[in-house]
Amino acid sequence: MEAELNAAGIPTAEALRACGADEAYRRLLRSGARPHFIAYYVLHMALQGRPWNDCKGAEKAALRGDFDALVAEHRGLNDHGIEKNPRLHRHRPAAIKKATPRRVQPKNSMGFI
Repeated sequence: MEAELNAAGIPTAEALRACGADEAYRRLLRSGARPHFIAYYVLHMALQGRPWNDCKGAEKAALRGDFDALVAEHRGLNDHGIEKNPRLHRHRPAAIKKATPRRVQPKNSMGFI
């Protein structure tokens, strides 16, 4: 996680504490990290000085809602923080026209044309 935080512009524990768990995770997403709920709540637990697996029940459910909102926000923005135009940013590649198959000439018994 240290390398990912460095790549996101959070080089020290002090910088992490200063920006907080939500902003740190937002920066991680913008730097290319894949969304992962456990990493999100581990940041919250670490900043509170609690074991990573101490998050349970209603608290975990609330963090899950916050995580989902952050991921949704990230997916709605491009790398510069500008809202994406859904018509221009499709996840599926444009349809590719099928090439007309070449005529294959029959081969003789020796494999030559």
